[in-house]
Amino acid sequence: MALTLSSPVFASGADIPARYTCEGDDISPPLAWSGLPAGTKSLVLIVDDPDAPDPAAPKMTWVHWVLYNIPPSASGLGEAVTALPAGTRAGLNDWKRPGYGGPCPPIGRHRYVHKLYALDTVLPDLGTPTKAALEARIAPHIIERTELVGTYQKGR
Repeated sequence: MALTLSSPVFASGADIPARYTCEGDDISPPLAWSGLPAGTKSLVLIVDDPDAPDPAAPKMTWVHWVLYNIPPSASGLGEAVTALPAGTRAGLNDWKRPGYGGPCPPIGRHRYVHKLYALDTVLPDLGTPTKAALEARIAPHIIERTELVGTYQKGR
């Protein structure tokens, strides 16, 4: 079985409900995963927007959420998660804080890519790493990855 990532509140390629954005409650959406490959020791979740600031002329990827050392015993994250699974650590988003920051695009419809990585190791305590620092650390340890893409445009 392949690694899969899904959400009960939006389908792949569909709109993320406003509740999970800066125009709503700005809470994390519920996520579920299954099909962890043999040998998975931890999971990493990175949520980012490759369309910032304008999908017609993207200049950067804006990071919304960084989590690492999610235990393989976890099968997902609940809505508005505040208590992370035991051992899970948070990295920095592009607001320079740990935790979730919801979609808040300044212009146009943006894609929000939820990437889940299965690793063959549990990482040491990296503090609150940036996405780039975490990606460099996980690169040699990725067994499998999957993604879920949602979209959002303000003022719908």
